Amino acid sequence: MENLRKWLPALFLGLVLILAACGNGESDSGENAEGDSKDAKTESKGTVSIGMNNWAENVAVSNMWKLILEEKGYDVELKQVEKGFLYEALSAGDLDIGMEIWLPHTDKPFYEKYEDEIDWRAEWYEGTELGLVVPTYMEDINTIEDLKNTDAFEKKEIVGIDAGASLMSLTEEAISEYDLDYQLLASSGPTMTTELKNAIEDEEPIVVTLWKPHWAFAEMDLKFLEDTKTVYGESENISYAARKGLEEDNPTVVKWFDNFKMNDQQLGSLMAVINESDSPEEGAQKWIEDHQDVIDEWTKQ
Repeated sequence: MENLRKWLPALFLGLVLILAACGNGESDSGENAEGDSKDAKTESKGTVSIGMNNWAENVAVSNMWKLILEEKGYDVELKQVEKGFLYEALSAGDLDIGMEIWLPHTDKPFYEKYEDEIDWRAEWYEGTELGLVVPTYMEDINTIEDLKNTDAFEKKEIVGIDAGASLMSLTEEAISEYDLDYQLLASSGPTMTTELKNAIEDEEPIVVTLWKPHWAFAEMDLKFLEDTKTVYGESENISYAARKGLEEDNPTVVKWFDNFKMNDQQLGSLMAVINESDSPEEGAQKWIEDHQDVIDEWTKQ
C-alpha cells in the first residue's frame, strides 16, 4: 500500500502529460485541417484571358466579367487589344475570349479571314447601330449626303476612333461612296467622346463615328445621319468568340458566356454607372451588386 501511495503522484503526472499531448495533437490536426480548407478555398480554378478594346460597352462587359469570374475562383487577365490583333490572338490561342463581335456586317472581313480558326459563340446583345453622328442642334444636316453641301464646318473633319476598328474602315468607304471631301481623324473611343462633349458645350458643329449601344446617347442629344447607300449595313447583333479548344478546357466558363444576354436597359445602366465611377472596375462592381439575380441566371450550373 505504501508503494502504491508512493507511485500515485507519478502515475497521475504521466496521465496528465499523455492527455496534454493528445490535446495538442487534436489542436494541430484542427489547425492543419483549417489551413488545408483555406488553401482549397483560395486555390485558383485557372486563368481566363479576355481581349478588350476601347469601346465603351466592351470596357463595361469585360470588367464586369472579370469580377464575376474572379468571384467564382478564376484568375482573369484583361488584355487591351485593337480589333485586328484580337482576331489574330484568338486564332493563335493567345487569348481565350473576345467579348464583342459585330455580325453579319461590321466584322465580316475578320469573320471571313478566321472563320475556321476561331470558335464563334452565342449572341449576347441584339439591335446595334453605327455610322456618322452629329448633335441634334445641327438641324440642316440629317443625311450623310448633307455633309457635302454644308459650310458649317471650318475644318472638314470626321472625329474617329481606333485606326484598326471596322467602323473606321466603313467610314473610309462612306467617304468614298458619298464623295465627301472630309478627313477621317483616328483617335480612340474616349478621345472621340471628349471632343464631342466639348463641341456640344459650345454648340459647335461636329461629326463623329459612333455606335449604339453607347452611354453618349443617354447623356447627349445626338442623331445618326441617314445612310441612304447602306454603307454601314443594317442593324446587327453582338456575340462573343473563343479560341478553339476553350470549351473542352473549360466547359463551365463557356456555358456561362453562352447564357450571357443583355438588353438595352441592362447594358445602358452598366455603361452609365461605369462612366460615373472612378474606374471601370468600381462601376462594374456596383452594377453587379444591384443585379445579382441576373448574374445568377448567367452562371447557373
